Amino acid sequence: MSMRVAVVAIVLALAACSPEAKAPEAKAPEAAVAAAAPEAAVGTSDAEAAAKLSKLHMFAKYDPARDPEADLKLALDKAKAEHKRVLLDVGGEWCSWCHLIDHYIATRDDVREAFEASFVALKVNYSDENKNEAFIGKYGKVPGYPHFFVLEPDGKLAVSQGTSELEEGRGYNHDRMLAFAKRWVLS
Repeated sequence: MSMRVAVVAIVLALAACSPEAKAPEAKAPEAAVAAAAPEAAVGTSDAEAAAKLSKLHMFAKYDPARDPEADLKLALDKAKAEHKRVLLDVGGEWCSWCHLIDHYIATRDDVREAFEASFVALKVNYSDENKNEAFIGKYGKVPGYPHFFVLEPDGKLAVSQGTSELEEGRGYNHDRMLAFAKRWVLS
């Protein structure tokens, strides 16, 4: 009986971040997310552009209705202005690990600050509603979710990073998360 339970646990763990999985959402605390989100209208007179830019942060939702090409243009402009790289965070609202990584970053000030110092973050949805395959495919194969692509400010791919390498148990490893973010800060 215990062998059967172990096999079921392994199968469930492997399937946890497949697009078909519908795991309960583990949300980052609202206060941490609000504190980490950029201001909507800083440095711009165009309200529409400001509203679009406000969606470019680590704690935005994966939105199947968003246009990743248009969002990337905004993210690259912002990255150039702020002397940062772009972090494409590929996943979906269905992905429990996507919510876990958001929660991890949002609730650890030093990790959140390191990510904010290095990246303009852009959520890219992958779901049954919109797989964004043409956009994601330009950067390579995604073996699991969430998945990070780091882009230079000119849009060239710097690295494809599986987030499983940053995991520890049912969460993330503090030292690996910090090292990843700090590795990509532009000097």
